[in-house]
Amino acid sequence: MRLLALTYGTEGDTRPLTLLCRGLIDAGHQVLLLADGGTLGSARALDVPHAALQGDIHEEVVALLSRGNSPRAASSGLARMARRHVSDWMRQTDQAASGCEALLAGGLAAFVGLSVAERHGIPVIGTGMIPITPTRAFPSPFLPPGWTPPPLNRLSHRLVTRLIWQQFRAPINQARRAVLGLPPATTPWIDAPMLYGVSPSLVATPADWPADHRVCGQWRLPDSPGWSPPPALQAFLDAGPPPVYVGFGSMTGFDRDAVLSPLLRMLDGRRVLLSPGWSGTPALALPGNVHVVGAVPHEALFPLTSLVIHHGGSGTTHSACRAGVPSMVMPFAADQFFWADRLHRLGVAPPALSPRRLDSQRLSAALAVAEHPDVRARATALGRRMATEDGVAAGVAAVGQLLGQPATNRSAMPPSASARFRSDP
Repeated sequence: MRLLALTYGTEGDTRPLTLLCRGLIDAGHQVLLLADGGTLGSARALDVPHAALQGDIHEEVVALLSRGNSPRAASSGLARMARRHVSDWMRQTDQAASGCEALLAGGLAAFVGLSVAERHGIPVIGTGMIPITPTRAFPSPFLPPGWTPPPLNRLSHRLVTRLIWQQFRAPINQARRAVLGLPPATTPWIDAPMLYGVSPSLVATPADWPADHRVCGQWRLPDSPGWSPPPALQAFLDAGPPPVYVGFGSMTGFDRDAVLSPLLRMLDGRRVLLSPGWSGTPALALPGNVHVVGAVPHEALFPLTSLVIHHGGSGTTHSACRAGVPSMVMPFAADQFFWADRLHRLGVAPPALSPRRLDSQRLSAALAVAEHPDVRARATALGRRMATEDGVAAGVAAVGQLLGQPATNRSAMPPSASARFRSDP
């Protein structure tokens, strides 16, 4: 089948969908991926046909975090993005959908994808790395943990979907009329099938979900010997016990030195791998126990560490858990609070850290929890369970089933593509 895959977000949105696209291509489908241009490195490395959507997600994340992490601030940031980009996304997606037989839509461009699929009369499958299907099992991941009384869990998902729709409604309907010639939509779509690149070991499929809403497992690279650490990193790894990894991925726009200084003081005496990510290299002088690393594949690096301190993005969370090591999570925005709470409930991380409350007493207590033998044992057991999951294979099979295609075995990723991706993440 000829498929169009669409998302807009950070690397944590684009990279998993790229890996699902690669699996679909290996299964015999033709796939084109549309996403933010700055997040398409994995698509280039894996030979997934792609095109860049208008916009700059790096700029959008800076603007979003500058507003704080409250629901009102997030709503304001979403409205800004919708006003700036929806019309261009609609036009680009409409052109790319010509001749396609189905559309996979996720991220901040999901409403665009649903509209374009309607215009072309083709099926649409939602994709995501965050469980947003209404359920009684847990509240919306976009609400702070503890806010929602359990009897209102299911309602909270519908409320958040409606709030997001309110930010996109006017730009979406303007573009539906101007670009697609469609009448306005009055309510958000809620009946499309959904596939989640989420581990069932972290979020089991709720009993009250529809049958076509499925937790597939993490959409990740297959295990491969194609990547090896650069010489300087390898030398650091060989020089002592497994280090602590510290990195906040695509989070930027925060006071990096104010966050890193107390963390590095907490880790004094331990070996540290610092990944600056989008926030950039800190201005403060780094002690000798810290080695700075550039972009490296988490799934290959994290098993070589003893602890992962991160922001709680879905992809980083999954990679840390699959590596079988404990986490300390410092969430900044959106669903990161959900993942921090989820890991604490699973007993593989202390309660979430706050970038505003990094006093030595809190940090020492959190580190003591993360390094407790029971926590480490639970993290090891969790990693073993996740190692048996093949989310891409499950996703490819689900796409075929939902679109009425005969089952097919997923071909292995071409070794050359895997090696290129690992050496140039």
